[in-house]
Amino acid sequence: MAAIDGLPPLREVIAIHGLSAKKSLGQNFLLDLNLTAKIARQAGDLTGMDVLEVGPGPGGLTRGLLAEGARKVLAVEKDARCLPALAEIADAYPGRLEVIEGDALEVDALAHLTPPIAICANLPYNVGTELLVRWLTPATWPPVWDSLTLMFQKEVAERIVAQPGSKAYGRLAVLAQWRCDVQIAMHLPPEAFTPPPKVSSAVVHLRALPKPRFEADAKVLERVVAAAFNQRRKMLRASLKALSPEIEDHLNAVGIPPTERAERVSVEGFCALARQLA
Repeated sequence: MAAIDGLPPLREVIAIHGLSAKKSLGQNFLLDLNLTAKIARQAGDLTGMDVLEVGPGPGGLTRGLLAEGARKVLAVEKDARCLPALAEIADAYPGRLEVIEGDALEVDALAHLTPPIAICANLPYNVGTELLVRWLTPATWPPVWDSLTLMFQKEVAERIVAQPGSKAYGRLAVLAQWRCDVQIAMHLPPEAFTPPPKVSSAVVHLRALPKPRFEADAKVLERVVAAAFNQRRKMLRASLKALSPEIEDHLNAVGIPPTERAERVSVEGFCALARQLA
């Protein structure tokens, strides 16, 4: 990859700019450019697509996305120390990389992009789940993005693809699988990162469906799922009591036993209950 874009290896970039990963920002840098290019390829054909990247750090994945043909990459970076390294990448790819300094939770980055849009990021661990939920719950569907290719801690990745009846199944699985096709695209060991985290990581690929699998109001479904899994050890008649005094009647009406626990209810079942409550 360094030979393709004429830029120095990432270890040199980090040394030149004095970039040490900050735990407070949830940073773990990927230094293998072959690996970052492989992650970029998990997003599919990027030719003619705008790509949003959150937390690019020294720019390993950024370089992969640009080398794989992204029309434009918009990188949102909170750490000002990384900006000079990203500026060098922008110079190597004239007009194709825009960097916004700021917090991804506060920046409406998607408004700066033109469809078709892909989101591809090695997400900072401390904001990854919140960003995913935001991207999965826009005001209207389909969303402005076509796909999400995101790196998480392995445990979070497994929660996104989990099936009913498993301990990993919960709010993330329901919200993701309601509106997307989801799969784990690749696994990464701790030693792939600098510094190595204490856990393994995985890349999840989510492709937006043209319409949700089952009819439901997004806000009602979010409330139902949040309440159900917030007290997942309780029976649904207890965990959902705050949503309606007649919750047992509503559960029976859609064929869910009031004594059932959240982890055994399918996405279709939660959507049926959301429609009933709405």
